[in-house]
Amino acid sequence: MVTKHALSKPGGQPPADVLNIHIAADSPMEKYPAKQHARNVARRLPTRDGLIYLEGMSEVLFEDSDEAIKFRQKRYFLYLTGVVDMPDCFVTYSIAQDRLTLYIPPFDPNEVLWSGYPPSIEDCIFKYDVDEVLYSTSITDKIMEFHLTFQSSPIYTIHHQVSRIPSRIPRKFISDQYLQPAIDDCRVYKDDYEIKLLRQANIISANAHRAVLEAVQTAQTEAQLEGIFVQTCISQHARTQAYDPIVGSGQNCATLHYTRNDAPLKGKQLLLIDAGAEWAGYASDVTRTYPISGKWTKEASEIYNIVDEMQKECIKKTVAGVDWRDTHLLAHRIAIKGLMALEILYNGTAEEIFQCGTSRAFFPHGLGHFLGLETHDVEGAPDVKWKPATGQLGSIASLPKPMLGRGLYRAVVRRVLEPRMVITVEPGMYELPTTAHFPPSICIARLTIPSYFSRFIIQAFLDHPVHSRYINKAVLERYWAVGGVRIEDDILVLDNGKNENLTTAPRIEPTG
Repeated sequence: MVTKHALSKPGGQPPADVLNIHIAADSPMEKYPAKQHARNVARRLPTRDGLIYLEGMSEVLFEDSDEAIKFRQKRYFLYLTGVVDMPDCFVTYSIAQDRLTLYIPPFDPNEVLWSGYPPSIEDCIFKYDVDEVLYSTSITDKIMEFHLTFQSSPIYTIHHQVSRIPSRIPRKFISDQYLQPAIDDCRVYKDDYEIKLLRQANIISANAHRAVLEAVQTAQTEAQLEGIFVQTCISQHARTQAYDPIVGSGQNCATLHYTRNDAPLKGKQLLLIDAGAEWAGYASDVTRTYPISGKWTKEASEIYNIVDEMQKECIKKTVAGVDWRDTHLLAHRIAIKGLMALEILYNGTAEEIFQCGTSRAFFPHGLGHFLGLETHDVEGAPDVKWKPATGQLGSIASLPKPMLGRGLYRAVVRRVLEPRMVITVEPGMYELPTTAHFPPSICIARLTIPSYFSRFIIQAFLDHPVHSRYINKAVLERYWAVGGVRIEDDILVLDNGKNENLTTAPRIEPTG
């Protein structure tokens, strides 16, 4: 790789001899609704005036290197601009003036040789739903101009994003308390444009999952299958994964965030692939589990059928008006029923086992999470007045405490579902070897149902004086080789008591 050398000092407009091409569309181009997002956020702030100010992500180099770290736009900035892949930008929104301004880097001749001509002010006006585009060299003066014009109005920002706010503005006029919660509350509810992006991410992910399924019986390693998934996404113009793909076989299926993806497939029963493409900044999150050989073993099919029932019944409950925590508990009740039918759980009633929370040995995480600009998207303000409809899980016996924090067992989403939310549904069951580690109006939800046979987790329950009486060690021995089963779909909650499953990736289900 060659090294960059300066051609001339950066700054100002492009040279006069640059050819500018203007494209006229027959109809207005549909844009990411940044202006409406800004208005929605402003309505949730405590004043009807003020200036919203956010900084985009800067280009960052690796330490002691001229190589840039892969760019990922700040999500709060993206939500108010639609700018996915341009670094070193800023945005302001004057609430009283209803004026959204995007600030882009000034023209730098040095970058043209290496990266081509950057988007111009005219390009950005055409592409983004903003009122004005200026060079970022003017932003400090513009913020000062706002303060002098509206002296009592606050400047709303988040975290420590104050690098371009003039130090002459008194600190009392800068508020970092209200903007982030306001944006979080808005991000929970997806508009039609955002839903289109989530659908497209799921379409590409489904195609990639299909390609992996077609190759699994001839592939030799997990790495080959990861390569097929990523290659399929890139070939369909989704160059970024929503998260590192999880491609596990055998007992690797039991590690929740397994990303080594380097083991041979030979001799393993199941493949668990949890992978999703990102499209224009929006994530998909899809998990499938199926036999590597194409044939289900008796034990694997029995566990899969439990997880499948957990997911299908929980998807039915992924509708407006239902508290997600109740759906999480429903998943545990279905898991207990299924594991008792296999006699893995025994020596008590289903209610006793539920009250003790022993099912958490096999289903140790939340049922799902919100999906959007992040794979684990923001929740907004939780609904705190929740009383379990059917009793609390694990209200009798305390949880075993190996190296596992209490958070591993919680339902992540603490909300009553509403129209325009997106959530995943992902139940599962897992068996993990003792040497494994855990790495640190419409509504969309992700539904993941897991079932895991994890020695690391289950052994803590087997050593517990209460939980151990309900787990049949002799029967459990037959299921360790299954590893884990997880099924995950992305669910859009509709406003008519129904939902839409955005995920179309194929499944291979046991017959009979």
